[in-house]
Amino acid sequence: MDQDRHDAPSLEDAETLGAALRAARLASGRSMAQLSTMTRVHSRYLTALEQGEFAVLPSRIFSMGYVRAYAGALGLDELTAVERFKREFPEAAVPLQAPTGAAVQQMRRSSPKILAVVAAVVLAVIGWNVFQRVVRIEPPHPSDLAGVPKNWAVEADAEAERPLYLGAPRDAPPDQTTPALYVTPGLEAQLTGIDPADPNAAPPPALPVQAAFNPRGAIYGASATASQVILQARKAASLVIRQGDGRVLFARQLAAGEAWRAPPNLSATVDVSDPAVIDVYLNGEHSGVLPAKETPLGQLNVRAQTLERQSEARAAAAVEAQTRARAAQA
Repeated sequence: MDQDRHDAPSLEDAETLGAALRAARLASGRSMAQLSTMTRVHSRYLTALEQGEFAVLPSRIFSMGYVRAYAGALGLDELTAVERFKREFPEAAVPLQAPTGAAVQQMRRSSPKILAVVAAVVLAVIGWNVFQRVVRIEPPHPSDLAGVPKNWAVEADAEAERPLYLGAPRDAPPDQTTPALYVTPGLEAQLTGIDPADPNAAPPPALPVQAAFNPRGAIYGASATASQVILQARKAASLVIRQGDGRVLFARQLAAGEAWRAPPNLSATVDVSDPAVIDVYLNGEHSGVLPAKETPLGQLNVRAQTLERQSEARAAAAVEAQTRARAAQA
C-alpha cells in the first residue's frame, strides 16, 4: 500500500485535480464513505471533485473548502490543491471597469454648478443668522437699581452720631373676643311659654339626655329615618342577624366603630361573639350594651318605642307644668 501511495501522481503532475484526488484515494485504500465521514462532506461532492463535475458543487467558497478538506484527509498539500482548483475552475465574475458614457461626462460638467448653488445656500443661511443676532443686540443702558449717592459715607457717619430717643410705650392691642350670642327677643318665650326676663318664672325641668350615637365607621342595615335601634361595635366582633325561619339577614365581622341599623318591626335574633363590646343606641341615645350573646331584636324595638313615648310624655308634662305655673302667677 505504501508503494501504491508513493506511485500515485502528485497534484502538479496529474492530468487533472480530480485524477490526482482519485489516485490518492485509491492509494490510501479508503472508501468514499470513509472519506466522507472524515471530511464531513457529502460523498456526492467528493465524487464530483474526482470526476471534474464542478457544476454539481455548491458556491465557489464552499467548493474550495471541500477541496482543502479532501486533500488534507488524503495527506496532500491543501494549498496546492486549492490553487489547482482555481486554475481548473476560474471565477466567472467580471472585474469592474471605470464608468464611461454621456451621463458621466454630463455629471462632470454640471458638478461646479451644483457645488456653487450649495455654497450659496449655506452662505445665505449663515448670513441670515448673523443678521438676526446683530439686530437683536441691544445698546447698553443704565442699571435699574437705585443709584448710590456720592456722599453716602458722610451721611452714614452723620446718622450714626445722631442720638436715638425712645418714646413712651403704647397700649397693648385689645384681645380678640367672641361676640355675645344674639337671641331674637320673644322667641324663647314663644317656644317655651316662659319669659326669661321674668324673675319669678320657674326654669323648665331638665330632661335626661344620654350619649348620642357617633358614627365612626361604615353603617349597614336600614336607613337612618326608618330605624330606632343601632348596634355599634366598640371593638372588633362578629354580628349575625337570623330571622324567625332560620335565614340569615345580615352577617359580618364588624370592625371598631362600624354599626348596623335594625329595620323596624322585624322578628329576628341578634347573635354576637361578645355582647360586652356591642353598644345599643335607642332613638339615637346610648342605652347600654347587649345583655347576652343572643338577644331578640323585637325587645330592642319595643324598648325604643317605649322610650320614645316616655320622652314625648315628659315633654308634654313639662309644657303643661309651665302653663299651670304661668296661670297661677297670673
